[in-house]
Amino acid sequence: MRLFGINIPDEKKVGIALTSIYGLGRTSAAKILSEVKISPDRKTKDLSQDELSKIKQVVEQQYRVEGELRQDIRQDIGRLKNIKSYRGIRHLKHLPVRGQNTKRNSRTVRGNVRNTMGSGRRKLSLK
Repeated sequence: MRLFGINIPDEKKVGIALTSIYGLGRTSAAKILSEVKISPDRKTKDLSQDELSKIKQVVEQQYRVEGELRQDIRQDIGRLKNIKSYRGIRHLKHLPVRGQNTKRNSRTVRGNVRNTMGSGRRKLSLK
């Protein structure tokens, strides 16, 4: 099954399978299924083409997903960088944006850079 260019898992329940689409979580998936009147406990492979088209129609009308959402987020971050706001500068420097401590954490944002004394020293080779 494909929705919005994403392969949706066949063996999972519909409520969980919809979360594989970027921009849809558990809550929004539950709202979509209640609006379309489909049980969230049904497997994805059991859905008909008519039910899939209803789901797709509701998502297109009410939510921004996948490429459109990614593009909006990229534009928002670019705007922050252009106006040189605090958050924009943190994005430029690849540091945490939301106030996290950076002394010992933030490895994921900084790319696992270790700035401690012992991390860059070479081991003395035995002669």
